[in-house]
Amino acid sequence: MIKKAPKTLLVMDALAALGLISALVLVFFFTPVEQTMGMVQKVFYFHVAATWTGMLGFLLAMVASVAYLKTKKLDWDSAAVAGTEIGMVFVLIGIITGSIWAKPIWNTWWTWDPRLTTTFIMELIYAAYFVLRANLTEIRQRARLASIYAIVGFTTVPLTFLSIRIFRSIHPVVIGDSSSSGMFAMSSSMLFTFIYSLVVFSLFFVVVFWHRYLLENNQRNLTTIIMEED
Repeated sequence: MIKKAPKTLLVMDALAALGLISALVLVFFFTPVEQTMGMVQKVFYFHVAATWTGMLGFLLAMVASVAYLKTKKLDWDSAAVAGTEIGMVFVLIGIITGSIWAKPIWNTWWTWDPRLTTTFIMELIYAAYFVLRANLTEIRQRARLASIYAIVGFTTVPLTFLSIRIFRSIHPVVIGDSSSSGMFAMSSSMLFTFIYSLVVFSLFFVVVFWHRYLLENNQRNLTTIIMEED
């Protein structure tokens, strides 16, 4: 059965769009220019929010994979695919915006800092998730093996988050002691915009995930219908 996007999702589309626009306005017109880094620091708000959203996608994929192994319902497999795909896109956005931020601050687009290295490895591991799926044609076998892979692959997410606390790193610590290496102080307006951006990107994630989940389910159902007719 082919499902259409419900009205609730369409309303959330509009709210997410307005949220992203308002977040952009806050970043450029409400927050002050950081004294040390200057204008490029404003990339920070979307850089962190995008990376957070990517990790949220990987978390959802892991939960959905556990649910599939327990229930054997293919809807959970669709959710895992949607979460992983969206997670990869947003982590890639995080890497790109991080490079834009790093160039004027570190004088290089990329350095093999622990946070950057673990993020890059995490992205590669999840890219291999789709390579695995592409090489398995039987639906149940693909869903089972992909679920196991997604659960194991999720170990890279907490490792990436904790990397700047486990290893010596020049990457700024956003959440933690103000004396931490690379930490910069945030004014009340900066903190508000930071939290607002996280909330807006989380809403945007829900919207994009819902659309991608419906698409994945509809593709699977359409394939099933075609196979039955043949």
